[in-house]
Amino acid sequence: MFIETERLVLKPLAATDYEAQCALWRQPDVYRYITGKPMDRETVWLRLLRDIGHWQVFGFGNWSVRLKDTDQHIGVVGVFDYKRAIAPPLEAPESGWVFDAGFHGKGYASEALSAALNHADTALNMPRLQCMISYENDASLKLALKCGFRPLRESVFHGETIGVLERHRP
Repeated sequence: MFIETERLVLKPLAATDYEAQCALWRQPDVYRYITGKPMDRETVWLRLLRDIGHWQVFGFGNWSVRLKDTDQHIGVVGVFDYKRAIAPPLEAPESGWVFDAGFHGKGYASEALSAALNHADTALNMPRLQCMISYENDASLKLALKCGFRPLRESVFHGETIGVLERHRP
C-alpha cells in the first residue's frame, strides 16, 4: 500500500529499510523522548521485523516516509496495534511517527501523518486512533493537535508518565 503526497511517498517498511532505520534510531533528537537512548542494531532489526509482520497480519502498519524526488528515507509514520504494556491500556489502534532530525521543522511530518490518518479514515474505516507522547516532546504534541488528536488521559509506559491523545474520524 503506497501513498503519494505532494513531496513524499509512503511505502510499507521493508527489510531494505534496515540501515536507514539504524541511522535514524542513533540520532539523539529522534530517541530522546521515545526510548531515551539509541537503539542497537539488534533492537532496530527486531522492531523492523515487527513492523513488517504488522503489514502481513493486519494489512496496515508503519510506512517508510521517502522524499518523492530522491527516494531518501526520512522517517516513519503509521497506524498499528503493538499491544503495549501501558497502564491503563490503549483502547484503539495507535498512530505514531518519527523523523530524521535533519528534516524536522519542514512540514514533512505533518504531510506524512495527514496522509496516514486519511488512509486510516477512508481505506481502513477506523473510527478512532490513539497516540502516546512524552509531555516534554513539544513538537510531537503540536503535530498531534494539528492533526486532530486531543488529550485523553495520562498513562504509565516503561515507568514514565506519558500523555495519551485520541483522534476520532471526522
